[in-house]
Amino acid sequence: MASGPAPPLPNVQLSYGPMIVGVFFNMILYGVLAGQTLSYFQVYRKDATWMRLFVGFLFAVETANTALDMAMMYEPLILKYGQKPIFFPTVFMTEPLCIVLVSMPIQLFFAWRIHQLTKSLWVPLIISVFGVASFAGGLWTAIRVQMLREFIKKPLLHNSALLWFLAACVADVLITISLVKTLSQKKTGFAATDSVLDRIIRMTIQTGMITALFSILDVVCFMALPASFHYAVNFVWDLALSKLYSNCLLSTLNARHKLNDASHGSTFQQRRSVVLSPARSGSGKQESFFDSAPASGSVTYGGTITEGHLPDLEYGIHMTKIVERMEDPVPRTVVAQ
Repeated sequence: MASGPAPPLPNVQLSYGPMIVGVFFNMILYGVLAGQTLSYFQVYRKDATWMRLFVGFLFAVETANTALDMAMMYEPLILKYGQKPIFFPTVFMTEPLCIVLVSMPIQLFFAWRIHQLTKSLWVPLIISVFGVASFAGGLWTAIRVQMLREFIKKPLLHNSALLWFLAACVADVLITISLVKTLSQKKTGFAATDSVLDRIIRMTIQTGMITALFSILDVVCFMALPASFHYAVNFVWDLALSKLYSNCLLSTLNARHKLNDASHGSTFQQRRSVVLSPARSGSGKQESFFDSAPASGSVTYGGTITEGHLPDLEYGIHMTKIVERMEDPVPRTVVAQ
């Protein structure tokens, strides 16, 4: 007896399609993160122990996140192939949890660095509050996903997801604005020093705003398509979000080595210009003063005409001041004949 035509397979392009694209982005960024982590542990052996443990913790969470994301897509596309997308994958609830386990510590780290730079409590405190609120929203979302489990109930996740995404976005924007403003105030007027500071500012904007942009795209796509449960476009941005946080932090930490090389030349040129300065003291010797060398592994910028040791600019970056004291030459006395 001839069998009838097979029933058509369900269309999963708008449900699992964005999710698998997001997993692809996640895996690509994990490869970048693995390289950056290896470079960090090879180059910055003298960083504080807590900092190295922090980087190790982030890499461990990201490794688990990538493995769980692959398992998350293996279930509906292989184990349940051909079935209508009704339920969230079993391990889907681990995604928001992994993201906030990465994002909140990084946001608190930046808040601490801003406090070290500005000696102010208000802005770091506000950033910390939004970071903790984002963590609470992500944890709430993970619990709700496990309770609801069905794609059609996705609109019931809006409140928790809105708290998670918006709080993270506000924290990222505050971090970027605070660092840019603080670093801009550290400019000295020396072209070589300011050019290096400009590079740090550009890097801060690039790394800070990219996470804020992905958070905004995530929440916009999540909230803009509430009527149809099978729309999951937001997962293109969501599943790559944790890797963006980790890669942005590691790229900033690893950039210290290149900035160090660039600043050595600037500092040498400025010191050389001081030595060759025509101004001399009354004893016939030029007086120029250099502060003690900064800690090993730090980046050195030269050219500030201030006294006292300057604090860390960012992530173990120091400034070395060059102070030059010049006295007006003593005019020769004309003796009448």
